[in-house]
Amino acid sequence: MTRTDQLTDIRSTPRRKVLISGAGIAGPALAFWLNRYGYAVTVVEKASTPRSGGYPVDVRGTALEVVRRMGLLPRLREAHVDLRRLTFLAGDGGEVTSLHPHAVTGGVAGRDLEVRRGDLTDVLHTAVRDDVEFLFDDSIDTLDQSGHGVDVTFHGGSGSTFDMVVGADGTHSRTRETLFGSEERFHRYLGYCFAVFTMRNTFGLSHETMMWNTPGRAAALYAVGDDDEVHAFLNFAHPEPPFDAFRNPAAQRALITATFADAGWEVPGMLAALRDADDLFFDGVSQIRMPRWSSGRVALVGDAAYAPSFLTGQGTSLALVGAYMLAGSLADRDHTAGFAAYEHHLRGFVTVNQEQVGEGDAALFPTTAVALERRNDRLRGLGAVPSAEGRPAHSALTLPEFKPMR
Repeated sequence: MTRTDQLTDIRSTPRRKVLISGAGIAGPALAFWLNRYGYAVTVVEKASTPRSGGYPVDVRGTALEVVRRMGLLPRLREAHVDLRRLTFLAGDGGEVTSLHPHAVTGGVAGRDLEVRRGDLTDVLHTAVRDDVEFLFDDSIDTLDQSGHGVDVTFHGGSGSTFDMVVGADGTHSRTRETLFGSEERFHRYLGYCFAVFTMRNTFGLSHETMMWNTPGRAAALYAVGDDDEVHAFLNFAHPEPPFDAFRNPAAQRALITATFADAGWEVPGMLAALRDADDLFFDGVSQIRMPRWSSGRVALVGDAAYAPSFLTGQGTSLALVGAYMLAGSLADRDHTAGFAAYEHHLRGFVTVNQEQVGEGDAALFPTTAVALERRNDRLRGLGAVPSAEGRPAHSALTLPEFKPMR
């Protein structure tokens, strides 16, 4: 066969079709790499547009190499929010200590990134929008794997058949529920709930976070720049997941207000802002832990498969690395071998990052006065200059090079 015949054969080979559910971070990142490896990719997203705004997220360690290989690192460097100070406050509002944030998070100044979530999703969407089909304001209704592919019907009424489907639809993934059953089977609740929303920056804060604590409660104001708004954060211990509140904004506001009713510092103003906030995000602090991430021709990626919780600060990084590893594992394999390779090579990295909550991250929010004082003593003992190495878990995986199927 001549080289011309080979090229003709390659071009005439039908492109394998993949549907990705979710256009947050893992979904567009996976679409980027699958498109590079020759797949025809469709992304379905229940929101009507790419989601803007949102709290800042971190890109660290191995994930930095992913975005570098995507050619996106310069744009994300421009979007870096450069948080410079993290101040811890006692219940009476007095200062406990003030540190560089990386001293607490294990980040590396000058190397790791912190960007607004909306900036990251915009960069990812821009990188793939001309090569990938996006179906906004729609979602998967049914999946049927009884044939030689996955027959999908969409909530909007249309349908199509794909070679593979990937759920990148977050911690409360409907794809996972359809495939593996109820979330409770894989949900590891870590004993806290949290709320995030924006409010006016009347505090003169810039590039910094102030966090107030009493036992079992924390409130923080997070200024990512010199903006007129700050991110308000409220976290509290709760013995059982308040399932009745997860889908009920009124119940969420009532629970938060009751929990912080007697709190001092700036909390009364935060509760007043909460009443009118139109961007409230409320959830339990939890992880998703699964014995396997695929079934047949359907797989999961990012938080849908292995949410580590915000306590680790690694959700975004795991999503980016997971997308790279899943796409690469499928570059020259069929779905059976590709999904198996994806799990084999990524699971150790996921596990070591999820287990960071057992190494002190949850201790940022002590539930007793004694534990809070111990935490404050540890914080006072941290160096003012953070480590130049970061946490080993963040870089525990060396990315392989993948080649597309020929």
